[in-house]
Amino acid sequence: SQPTCPQQGSITGRGASCLLTNPPGPHPPRCPSPPVLFPPPTRSHAIACVNQFIMDRAQALMENIDTFIEHLFALAVDEDPEVRKNVCRALVMLLEVRIDRLIPHMHSIIQYMLQRTQDSDENVALEACEFWLTLAEQPICKEVLTSHLVQLIPILVNGMKYSEIDIILLKGDVEEDEAIPDSEQDIKPRFHKSRTVTLQHEEERPQDPEDAEDEDDDDTLSDWNLRTAPRGWEGCPQTPPRLAPSPLDSQSCMQGMVPYLPELIPHLIQCLADKKALVRSIACWTLSRYAHWVVSQPPDMYLKPLMTELLKRILDSNKRVQEAACSAFATLEEEACTELVPYLSFILDTLVFAFGKYQHKNLLILYDAIGTLADSVGHHLNQPEYIQKLMPPLIQKWNELKDEDKDLFPLLECLSSVATALQSGFLPYCEPVYQRCVTLVQKTLAQAMMYNQHPDQYEAPDKDFMIVALDLLSGLAEGLGCHVEQLVARSNIMTLLFQCMQDTMPEVRQSSFALLGDLTKACFVHVKPCIAEFMPILGTNLNPEFISVCNNATWAIGEICMQMGAEMQPYVQMVLNNLVEIINRPNTPKTLLENTAITIGRLGFVCPQEVAPMLQQFIRPWCTSLRNIRDNEEKDSAFRGICVMIGVNPGGVVQ
Repeated sequence: SQPTCPQQGSITGRGASCLLTNPPGPHPPRCPSPPVLFPPPTRSHAIACVNQFIMDRAQALMENIDTFIEHLFALAVDEDPEVRKNVCRALVMLLEVRIDRLIPHMHSIIQYMLQRTQDSDENVALEACEFWLTLAEQPICKEVLTSHLVQLIPILVNGMKYSEIDIILLKGDVEEDEAIPDSEQDIKPRFHKSRTVTLQHEEERPQDPEDAEDEDDDDTLSDWNLRTAPRGWEGCPQTPPRLAPSPLDSQSCMQGMVPYLPELIPHLIQCLADKKALVRSIACWTLSRYAHWVVSQPPDMYLKPLMTELLKRILDSNKRVQEAACSAFATLEEEACTELVPYLSFILDTLVFAFGKYQHKNLLILYDAIGTLADSVGHHLNQPEYIQKLMPPLIQKWNELKDEDKDLFPLLECLSSVATALQSGFLPYCEPVYQRCVTLVQKTLAQAMMYNQHPDQYEAPDKDFMIVALDLLSGLAEGLGCHVEQLVARSNIMTLLFQCMQDTMPEVRQSSFALLGDLTKACFVHVKPCIAEFMPILGTNLNPEFISVCNNATWAIGEICMQMGAEMQPYVQMVLNNLVEIINRPNTPKTLLENTAITIGRLGFVCPQEVAPMLQQFIRPWCTSLRNIRDNEEKDSAFRGICVMIGVNPGGVVQ
């Protein structure tokens, strides 16, 4: 004794038993009438069971898809929230798999989902939010949704409000907490990224290709909740939900934002001074997203006011705001680069003051902001006034930390950038830093040896200590140049490097080859006696399975070529075939192609008779790899090498 279908097509009210007046399928409009109304859990589980077969397009379901959809519509306004939730889930999956069966009823489905997004049961509302995310991925999104946006946007914005529980979990009710020490579980484990040698391109700012991932601002509320759900939809119909948008999608969204930025940016800068810490912290994060645009405008318009306010927020009395401001400032540093030089004194005063203010967690982020500043302004940091401000607090922290303290990682990374930037300005601090790095490498190698011999008696060492130390030694060699020679002469670093280059861990080898290249440039006199031992190891590491290891080994070989000259001849055949194979390999990352091309060119420059016969096998990918590289010494030597080889084997380039 089911109620007859309300043919007016209403989907409101508790009595409505049907979602649509015209269910899909070839039949005339009718309303399905289940003979028995099962109890709610049975109805809910029945939908959930069938839902399992949607994404796999199970044949049995596809043959009965219209009947299934009809029965879904009949249960659309069921009194049981679990039933409504599973109806929403089914419609979301059908949107991905059989949108063709939903299109004729899309207007009514959207109206229904607008109601479910405001459902009194949050789980139902959350499931309904998925509908908008999924619809945003469909090509028909703009066409079917535009007329409903006036209803949808207020509903989504309303759902984004923090609940009182959210605010408590986010410590949003706490405004000043800078004096409260961090608990250890507040601090995420840090992992050091080994040094990778890259070349700069025309019109490009230096950037680590692996640094593209973004951290969400609400790390406490990591669950997919109703407030975060709408935020996954970026407002661009083509942006996939909760995935990093592709660069093209981001770009098109960004272009749409540009006309509003002259008003938006000053408003967001004002939000940096809001009385609520949560607003100040999210304003930092949001502004960092527009750093590239800010830097492209005249500095007095937006860069200067943004920088001034961000520096104030770095010294905020709320730890969450300090963290967001430090991260945002690091992003701004990467974009602005030397635009920051006129403000260096002011910036350093702020960052150094933060040393005395920050608790444990934010101190680690502060190291990153200082290292990024050094990377961004480079040698401009090498002024006595700046060195006097920056180095004492860094060296104080350096002296406080024990060799086994993992806080050394971010501090060593920071010092590596600072040493590279300060160049000779780092000389007064270099000896104790150098010695400690050598000690860290030596200790780790000794622990590894004991563990390999007696794994039951000793713990495996944390090789990150050795990797970070090798990278700081690279920074010292790059920054100090020939001044590092005396330090190398008084240490056993070449012996240790020989062991590190053969380590089983790829990241250790990666950092070893970077250091070998930097020492080759800075003090080849100490590297040359080891070349006969080093070259076979470099040759065996020209394996593109380990891209970064292969990249750094390739780069080091190129640097060795330039120092060895014609004496490189005995080693050419050890490496040439592998290099030619890599440059012709499909899907090889750009950085590896570029370094391979440079090294082939340099090999040909010093040993043209040995390399020129293979010219035809690499000349085309060689040219395409290097045409966009910025002019520098490496490019210069590589192109000279190609010219010399063409003289030896002109037939190799005729095609």
